[in-house]
Amino acid sequence: MDLVTSVAGLLVGVVVGLTGVGGGSLMTPILVLLFGVAPHTAIGTDLLFASITKLAGVGVHHQHGSVDWKIVRRLAYGSLPAAAATLAWMQMSDAARINGGLLISAVAVALLITAAGMLFKEQLHALGRRWRTGTPDQFKHLQPVLTVVTGVLLGVLVTLTSIGAGALGTVLLVYLYPLRLTPKLLVGTDLAHAIPLALIAGLGHLWLGHVDWALLGNLLLGSLPGVVVGSLLSTRLPGAWVQRAIAVVLGLVAIKLLSVA
Repeated sequence: MDLVTSVAGLLVGVVVGLTGVGGGSLMTPILVLLFGVAPHTAIGTDLLFASITKLAGVGVHHQHGSVDWKIVRRLAYGSLPAAAATLAWMQMSDAARINGGLLISAVAVALLITAAGMLFKEQLHALGRRWRTGTPDQFKHLQPVLTVVTGVLLGVLVTLTSIGAGALGTVLLVYLYPLRLTPKLLVGTDLAHAIPLALIAGLGHLWLGHVDWALLGNLLLGSLPGVVVGSLLSTRLPGAWVQRAIAVVLGLVAIKLLSVA
């Protein structure tokens, strides 16, 4: 048992349960920058870590009725085939052995996009609300298609970098469902969708040999109790301030990653 690694898992687990954000966005940079894990191993290990950690959290959200399963299905229609196709491309094109510097750069860009989306989440929510109330028939007609397209985007991004299922997913859902998703529903729904996506992507990376089992076990020792605690807190505490702080941290981490890529 590595106590430091388990503590890192605990802290990330609490954040994931509280906000639905932080699995890949926080853990992958932590593994690369603080623990010196190779980028491809960090991504593969983190994907399995995220799927198991979020499984513990979504049970709490489901018990509190804070999961919209219809939206989860729409996202999965796009994300799961996209993840499988991305894994197949990585294997056939030998992209699984891509240079570590390029992987770090890809992770950094994903973090910057995620941080920007989180910081401007309220503006996107307002934009989606105006579209929803201004042209309701057109909005409701396009909503299912746009949700599937969002799933495709998340499937590709998460499989390549392990980032996006939580942080970017919540931002896009706020825009697509400005009236339907309350803050509690938003966190629970995003968590529920992230589980099968991270699991499929993680199993694909396992097949490619990108998972460190000892590291994964130590992370889970901390994250499983952490995500349950965070999920319970999310039903009582507003997580908006936590997300803003995370966005700033992600931006700074992205800059650091680009400097070492």
